[in-house]
Amino acid sequence: MALFPRLIAAFSLLALSAAAQSAPLSVGIALDTGGKNDHSFNQAAWEGAQRAAKDFGVKVSLFAPKEDAQGLAGRGAEPLAQAGANLVVGVGFANKDSVEQAAKNYSAVKFAVVDDLPSGPNTVGLRFREQEGSFLVGYIAAKSSSTGVVGFVGGQDVPVIHKFQAGFTAGVKFVCPNCQVISAYIGKTPAAWNDPATAKALAASMQRRGADIIFAAAGGSGAGVVAQVNAAQCLKASALPAGVTFKSDLFAAVAKSASYTSSCAGNTRPAFFIGVDSNQNYLGDTDRNPKTLNHGLTSMVKRVDNVVYSLIQNVVKKQSWRTGDQSYGLENGGVGYALDQYNRALITPQLEEVLGKVQRLIVYRSIQVPVK
Repeated sequence: MALFPRLIAAFSLLALSAAAQSAPLSVGIALDTGGKNDHSFNQAAWEGAQRAAKDFGVKVSLFAPKEDAQGLAGRGAEPLAQAGANLVVGVGFANKDSVEQAAKNYSAVKFAVVDDLPSGPNTVGLRFREQEGSFLVGYIAAKSSSTGVVGFVGGQDVPVIHKFQAGFTAGVKFVCPNCQVISAYIGKTPAAWNDPATAKALAASMQRRGADIIFAAAGGSGAGVVAQVNAAQCLKASALPAGVTFKSDLFAAVAKSASYTSSCAGNTRPAFFIGVDSNQNYLGDTDRNPKTLNHGLTSMVKRVDNVVYSLIQNVVKKQSWRTGDQSYGLENGGVGYALDQYNRALITPQLEEVLGKVQRLIVYRSIQVPVK
């Protein structure tokens, strides 16, 4: 009779093993400040994870940090791992320290950080060559500006955003050495990622100095730049500062909205923003009509969504888990510029063809894009 308890125990162990193998992968997404709907890289990471959940049946959990008087009240790597996540993705370099600590405490869990390189045998850094995509949108800005003055609004004053600024400035100067690039940062703390009011004020100041195109690399704060551009819609010749004049009128033939026609009559030129991380072109559609002039010139897309999706796919399919640094740029589709129905009338086929050549020159290192 003793055989039966042993058989029952054996079958129980097999059942538990099968259940463990069939259990869906649990993925934790530790966001940076700005929330999952920041229209930027938080949202991109979340969308990539959601797509993986749909395609592979993985379970996705979310952790959004909160701010207190001393700064951010905790990061999500440890709580997500403790809750049973098999893979934890920290979005943003600010998650690096918490990921490294959690990786030590949970050696069986896989960890990744977007925008930084964590240490540990169970970690991977998902880093992007933002300067390459920024060079392309800087090129577009220089070719599209009517004043020869463009702006750059950065979020937190940190090295990763310096790469955006350096690439953008290099792209502008490559086309137009005499063009002026006005740059400003919102702040030096993580709060800079979620301060649209300051970003709006900076954008307004840049417009008063003649900037008709402003590139925002500021996370959730970028909404302030979008709001300012959409509100102003144009620059007026009578309001340009001394030494700044209209040098071209490239978009005269593009259909305009009724509000634009009304508020921008006379000698004016349209104002534009350049979005970042996700495709934010649609945010410039002030009259919900893609056929009229859009105020989103383009966006420097950083395909965090695709990278997060691929990472989850590799873990689900038990493909290679390569620790250390993984780099994404123009060469492997990690960055680029957005072209869609909203800005098709703004970027001509001729410019698109030239941008393709420029991209190849960057990939083959004929153009060396600076990082600072």
